[in-house]
Amino acid sequence: MSQSPTGQHYELRSGESSAVVVELGAALRRYTVGGRAVLDGFAADEQITGGRGQLLVPWPNRIGGGRYRWNGEELQLPLTEPEAGNAIHGLLRWAPWQPLERSEDGVLLGATVFPQPGYPFHLAVRAEYRLDAEGLAVTVTARNLGTAAAPYGVGQHPYLTVGTGVVDDAVLTLPARMWLPAADDGDLAVGRPVDGTPFDFRTPRAIGSQHLDTPFTDLRRDSSGRALVRLEHPSGSHGSDLWLGEGADFLQVYTGDTLSGPARRRGVAVEPMSCPPDAFRSGAGLVQLGPGDLHTLRWGLRAWERTNGL
Repeated sequence: MSQSPTGQHYELRSGESSAVVVELGAALRRYTVGGRAVLDGFAADEQITGGRGQLLVPWPNRIGGGRYRWNGEELQLPLTEPEAGNAIHGLLRWAPWQPLERSEDGVLLGATVFPQPGYPFHLAVRAEYRLDAEGLAVTVTARNLGTAAAPYGVGQHPYLTVGTGVVDDAVLTLPARMWLPAADDGDLAVGRPVDGTPFDFRTPRAIGSQHLDTPFTDLRRDSSGRALVRLEHPSGSHGSDLWLGEGADFLQVYTGDTLSGPARRRGVAVEPMSCPPDAFRSGAGLVQLGPGDLHTLRWGLRAWERTNGL
């Protein structure tokens, strides 16, 4: 009997919306509204590539050299991006997550980070996905089960699509006033204003041929405290908004240029994050999670369609 390479699948339904979350890494595999794909996800019989939909715990993005210093101790993580010499995207994306609660429109999955080489800390992590009339909401929580404070960060790696085939024609709006260049020669990146740079997407514009693998911060938020990223079809007929709520002070945008084959530039990864790349070394946005402390990250998606020119 054949089995999925991503384990058990949990399908959620609410009205015209459906989503699928998988056991492996509690990854978000699919999200559709009215039959239209909001995510460039992966098929039920496919392995996960490019980080699609994965949860990034207890750090998002990369730690240069996998080395960091915490409370006077030098720690070395396994290099899970060996070609670049980095530790990437945390410790739970290839681990099975257990179902804790289940309903027609939601699922709560849990996993544990056990003390291990390079990360001698003990965390209980929960990921809740819920569909309702407003869209898909995701809540990721972590509690420190240990007796010492732990360095902590979290993110997620969904790829958005508006059905353009490649991302070039898609219209992107970002609420970010700062971008962070990649660190060179071991120096930690410092945020820079987007004004006058190719990274200024505060006014909607087509992505074009621009390559993005870029962290952003200083996010403009609405009265509810949410920052909205919009990806829109060039016709203006439809699109989706990814909102960043509690705990999501940074985002990474990636146009998939290093992916191979037909996946290259097919979707735009918009990654809500609690901290930027290399936070374990720089301390920027890094959470010091004390014994018994809880951290929460909230983000979500809302698909929309214009009718009668509105």
